[in-house]
Amino acid sequence: MNARDEVLARIAAAHRAAPPPSLPYEDIAREYRTTADSSDAALTELLIDRLVDYRALVRQCSVDDLGATIAQALEERGAHTVVAPVGLDTSWTASPSADVLTDGLSVADQLSVSELDTVDGVITSCAVAIAETGTLILNGSAGQGRRVVTLIPDYHLCVVFADQIVPDVPQALGRLEATRPLTMISGPSATSDIELNRVEGVHGPRTLEVIIVGNERS
Repeated sequence: MNARDEVLARIAAAHRAAPPPSLPYEDIAREYRTTADSSDAALTELLIDRLVDYRALVRQCSVDDLGATIAQALEERGAHTVVAPVGLDTSWTASPSADVLTDGLSVADQLSVSELDTVDGVITSCAVAIAETGTLILNGSAGQGRRVVTLIPDYHLCVVFADQIVPDVPQALGRLEATRPLTMISGPSATSDIELNRVEGVHGPRTLEVIIVGNERS
C-alpha cells in the first residue's frame, strides 16, 4: 500500500466509525449570526482599522466633497492617466487634472491589457464592504467594471459609501447576487517568500486607497 492509499483508507475508516448525520438540506442548523446591532459609526471605524492593518490608504469625506477628495487623492498620487469603468458617476472625475479613460462594455470599447498596464490607476465604486474582515467586494456592475481593470493598474482608488458597510460575511452575502462575478479585495495585492519577506503588487495593485463617504452632506 502506498502513502496515498493509506491516507484514503484511514479517511474511509474514520467515516465508517462516525458517519455524518443524514439530514435534509432544509434541516441543517443555521444558528450562525445573520444580524448585528453595530452603529454606522462603529462599522466605519472597524472597517478603517482593518484596511489600515492591511496597509491600505484611507480617506473620509462627505457626499458633497467626494469629487474634490478624489482629485486630491490623484494629485497626491501623481496620477496623470486613470481608468474609470463605464457607469461610474461622472461627477467623481469632473475635478481631477488626470486624463480619464473609460473602459466600456463592448469588446470594441474595452481597453487592452497593454493599455491598462500604462495607466497610473483605476477608480471604481464597490458593491459592499465587510467591516469585520476589511474586505471590499466588487460585482462587475456599473461603476465597478471588469475584474481585469482592477488587477492590472498599480493603483486602485475605491469609493465606499457608509450604507454599503456591513458587519460580517453573512450580511454581505445577503446583499449580493451569486450569479455575478465577485471580486473580493482585502488590502493591496501582497505575498511573501519562504523568508517571509513581503512583496506587494504581484497579482494586483500595489496600492489600494479607499475613500469612505459619509451619509451626511457638507
